[in-house]
Amino acid sequence: MKLNHINLGVTDVPTAVEIFERYFGLKQAEGMPRNDNMTFLHDDDGALISVFKSKDVSYPKVFHIGFLQDTPEQVRAIHAELTAGGYQIAGPSENHGRLTFYFNTPFGVIVEVESLFG
Repeated sequence: MKLNHINLGVTDVPTAVEIFERYFGLKQAEGMPRNDNMTFLHDDDGALISVFKSKDVSYPKVFHIGFLQDTPEQVRAIHAELTAGGYQIAGPSENHGRLTFYFNTPFGVIVEVESLFG
């Protein structure tokens, strides 16, 4: 079985698109709509993230989406890029055999970036 898509409600679609494309390498899904109310992005494996504007974004405390990196250096590099972009994020930490950090985005979704040690 293969994950097809995840639907996210966000407070600001253009900001979500800018962050997902600039820092996480997602790309606009070909033939799909893109406007201030919705868009569809895909990762390198073709999984979709549909992004819809929502006035009241509320996720459970444990909810987040994660981006797995090949190396701890990549985790540090993404953290550095986000920090250079003006976002204040706690530094990466070692946790259960991995290097990880969490980014509480300005559009209402928490993003985790991690790499396994090994």
